[in-house]
Amino acid sequence: MTSLLEIEFPVTLTLHAKSRADVEQRSRFLLAVKYFELGEVSSGQAAKMCGMGRVAFLAECSRSGVPVSELDGDDLEREFADG
Repeated sequence: MTSLLEIEFPVTLTLHAKSRADVEQRSRFLLAVKYFELGEVSSGQAAKMCGMGRVAFLAECSRSGVPVSELDGDDLEREFADG
C-alpha cells in the first residue's frame, strides 16, 4: 500500500534547481535515503519511494556519503576471505 504526501517547500529551493520537478525528485530521494539510513525501510523500498532501481539507489546513496552496508571490519574480512 502506498500513500501520497504533500510537502510545502520554500521557493528558494527552485533557485538552485533546473525545475520544480528536480526539487520534487531530489526531495523524494532525500526522504527515502533518510528512512533507509534509519533502518525503517529496505533499500528496495527506499528505491521504489524515489522511483529508482535498487542498484542505482544504493550507488547514489554511496555517492551521497550514506553507508549502504553495516558490515564491520571483521565482517568484511570474512566476506572477502578466500575459501
